[in-house]
Amino acid sequence: MTSPLLVERRDGVCVLTLNRPETRNPISDADMIAALEDAVAGVNQDRSVRALILTGTGSAFSSGGNVKHMQDREGMFGGTPAQLRDGYRNGIQRIPRALYHCEVPTIAAVNGPAIGAGCDLALMCDMRIASTNARFAESFVKVGIIPGDGGAWLLPRAIGLSRACEMAFTGDAIDAATALAWGMVSQVVEADALMDSALALARRITVNPPDVLRMTKKLLREGQHSSLESLLELSAAMQALAHHTRDHHEAVDAMLARRAPAFTGQ
Repeated sequence: MTSPLLVERRDGVCVLTLNRPETRNPISDADMIAALEDAVAGVNQDRSVRALILTGTGSAFSSGGNVKHMQDREGMFGGTPAQLRDGYRNGIQRIPRALYHCEVPTIAAVNGPAIGAGCDLALMCDMRIASTNARFAESFVKVGIIPGDGGAWLLPRAIGLSRACEMAFTGDAIDAATALAWGMVSQVVEADALMDSALALARRITVNPPDVLRMTKKLLREGQHSSLESLLELSAAMQALAHHTRDHHEAVDAMLARRAPAFTGQ
C-alpha cells in the first residue's frame, strides 16, 4: 500500500499531501492519523522548516471520516459507546492536537471538496487558500453524528458563531467564493495556480527569522484564551529572547544598510 501522506521539503517549506485519492483522502484511518501526527512532530524538531503546507491528491482535499468504515463499524467507528469515545480521543482527535501545536505557520491549500472532518482539517491550519473547485461543508448532521474532531471550536473562530451555526445545523456546503466572503479562506485561485499561490505565501513567511516566527505563532495561540495581562507577560519574556538573537541584529543591520537580510535561525 502506498504511503497515506506524502512529505516534501522545498526551501524551508514542508509540503504534506494527503494521498488516498481513491477514497477522497479520508483522515479517520489509523495510518493517516499516525502519518500526520509524525509529520508535524518532525516539523517541530526540524529548525530548518519555517512553514507547512497541507493539501490533497486527486479531486478532493479531504472527505473527512471514512463513511464505509462507519457503515461497517470498523476501526475508530466500532465498539461500545465507551470504546467509541476512546476511539475518537486516541484516534482522529490526535490530528487537531498535532496541528494546534505545530510550531511553524501552517497553510491549507484546499484543492477540492473539504467535507466534514475534511473541512475541520482545513480550519486546523492557520491560513487557507482555496481553488475554485473547493467546497466546504460541516456536514456531520447529514450522517447523524456531531463534529467529533473539534469543529465546534474551530468553525466559530473562523467565520463567527451565526455562520458556524448555519453550516453545522444544515450541513449544507458553501463554495469557494462564499468561503472567501465569510473569511474562511484568504484567497481563491484557479486550480492550476493553487500550489504556486500557497508556496508564494509560504515564501513571504519564510524570509523572516525562523525562531521569531515560532514565537509569534505561540503568542497568537496563547492570545486565544489568555488574559491581556498574561499575554503581555509572556510577550515580554519572548521579546527578551528575540532581542538576543543574531537574527534580530541581522534584521536591524540589513534594514539600516538597505540590503536583504540573511537569517540563520540563531
